[in-house]
Amino acid sequence: MARKTRRFSLPAPKYPRPGRTGWRRWIPSWRQWTGGVLASVGLSALLLGIAYAATDIPADLNTYATQQDNVYFWADGTPMARTGFVQRQAMPLNEIPEDVRWAVLAAENASFYSDSGISVKGISRALFRTVGQGDTQGGSTITQQYVKNVYLSQEQTVSRKFTEAMIALKLDNRMSKDDILEGYLNTSWFGRGCYGIQRAAQAYYGKDVSELDASEGAFLASLLKGAGLYDPTLSAANRARAEERWAWTLDRMVDLGRLTKAERAGYTEFPEPLKSNPLYDTGEQTDYLVEVASQYAKKAGGISDKDFDLGGYQVYTTFDRTRERKLADAVTKARKQAVQDDPSAAKTAHYGAASVTADGRVLAVYGGPDHRTQGYNESNSTTVPAGSAFLPFVYAAGLEHGVTKSRDEEATRVTGETLYDGNDDVPVTTPEGPYWDRSGRKVAASNDGDLSYGQISLRRALELSVNTPFMQLGVDTGLDNVRATAEAAGLLPASIGAQVPALSMGTSTPSAIRMAGGYTTFVAGGKRTEPYSVRKVTHNGLGVPLDTPRPTRAFGADVAAEVTSALTDAFRTAHPAAAASTDATVTGKAGTTSDDTASWYVGTHKFVSTAVVVYRIDLAKSLEPLPLKGLAGTADDSVPYGIWSGAMGPLG
Repeated sequence: MARKTRRFSLPAPKYPRPGRTGWRRWIPSWRQWTGGVLASVGLSALLLGIAYAATDIPADLNTYATQQDNVYFWADGTPMARTGFVQRQAMPLNEIPEDVRWAVLAAENASFYSDSGISVKGISRALFRTVGQGDTQGGSTITQQYVKNVYLSQEQTVSRKFTEAMIALKLDNRMSKDDILEGYLNTSWFGRGCYGIQRAAQAYYGKDVSELDASEGAFLASLLKGAGLYDPTLSAANRARAEERWAWTLDRMVDLGRLTKAERAGYTEFPEPLKSNPLYDTGEQTDYLVEVASQYAKKAGGISDKDFDLGGYQVYTTFDRTRERKLADAVTKARKQAVQDDPSAAKTAHYGAASVTADGRVLAVYGGPDHRTQGYNESNSTTVPAGSAFLPFVYAAGLEHGVTKSRDEEATRVTGETLYDGNDDVPVTTPEGPYWDRSGRKVAASNDGDLSYGQISLRRALELSVNTPFMQLGVDTGLDNVRATAEAAGLLPASIGAQVPALSMGTSTPSAIRMAGGYTTFVAGGKRTEPYSVRKVTHNGLGVPLDTPRPTRAFGADVAAEVTSALTDAFRTAHPAAAASTDATVTGKAGTTSDDTASWYVGTHKFVSTAVVVYRIDLAKSLEPLPLKGLAGTADDSVPYGIWSGAMGPLG
């Protein structure tokens, strides 16, 4: 008797569902929903398990966990400085006060000691923001942040976030919570070049982390959100954010039972950090060199502040050790003499100086007496007017572009022998007549000592520093051409004075570095090279491409030769003994202002130009220049010239 076999199978879902009406006919049953959810959960768990098993904790720490110093070298290749830009000193957890630890935990990850090492909510939020808004911001546990610091890159991608979570899970099973927290506190970035809470404590409060209290710890914890946004010394907005975050962190510690209300009540004033990092500011003159070189290296090498702070860079500068010492010694000597002659005026005296070669190399700078107490570099500041030291640029503009005396005629050529009225208080004229200022008065130039020279050649006028011919020459040439010539020679556009006749009298405020660079254009045949302070950068031995400046044509070689010749005569006339002691080409020009607020000397010896400026400003009151009151010496015994000749020696 034949047996019939029967097959058993689950009935396939029928759509539309029988026994339902309307839209319900198309909705799966609860059994189908449940089955689908369980299958999804099971598959997700399986995939996560595979991913967990396949993810290994990297054997090597990345550069974020192995910070290095940056090393600077003199032009001859010998070490110049090992900076404190990158500061990191590992501290055992028991050396970090418990209040400081909990300030960080309260701000970053209050559930640290009880979580599994990852934040599902944070990862989900990061994934949502990636899909919906194009970034990966989201909450992370301290374990995840530690993993990112020491094992992974800082790129913001979903794959990096997923790998971070897998490693964090494994790390949480292999390391104790205290070890993870210790590693996190020693590798996190706190700004000011600091990695690790020990260096942060020194950078912001000038003391070891073991000496910090809960209030100071709460401020340092705020920096973990981004030092560029929470360092209060950088901006008013930063201060507001830092104070709000600081107060919130202390309140959060109270909520967590890690700070009593009475203790919290004792922290009412924001713990003001130091204005600058004392680990970096050693007060040595080389700090100014480091400042100039680091700024240039980052700009020319396309290196971010954060990457540069990670360290490992070798910066080969253009600074000449011998010239730097001679320049610093010359300024120091002048400072001491000023204190003896007029202690009151000397308190507000400032000296800026720089030496630059014709091919753009910055050989030396004098930035100030003490980098630790002075927050800016006097060699690079655009504070006071150039005065009559600006006249060579007016002369070059006239020689290059010619002059126009009437509106309808073409520009006519001028030479060093072209005559101009050198009398004192000669009104400035235009093709339409006298030049009137806004107050309705005729504009006129004045000569030093109110001297009059009659008809005088432009070359002789530059030699004797007669002002009146050059104010008229600037108008005849076109003030736009004067401005363009000065900028072509290397003066920064932002430092150029207003486009009025006084522009020719040196109302522009160039830095000593820019003035020195500008004068090199004359001895370089009219070619200008942007000043640069770094010739090579390597990172852990590998070369970093630099955007090295190349020479550009500022004005004609014949113009440069004529200005150089006139400046050579100016030096010989003013300093005949020094001129007789050398057979090299030496040029020089003093610079004074009508209101006696600045005194310059700028000149070249062979192919090196040095600019020196002396001025007075009471920084405690304002940035308004003050009268020199004899601080810069006399025309026959000029302090700027004394510094210049001491730095340029053997001119004497």
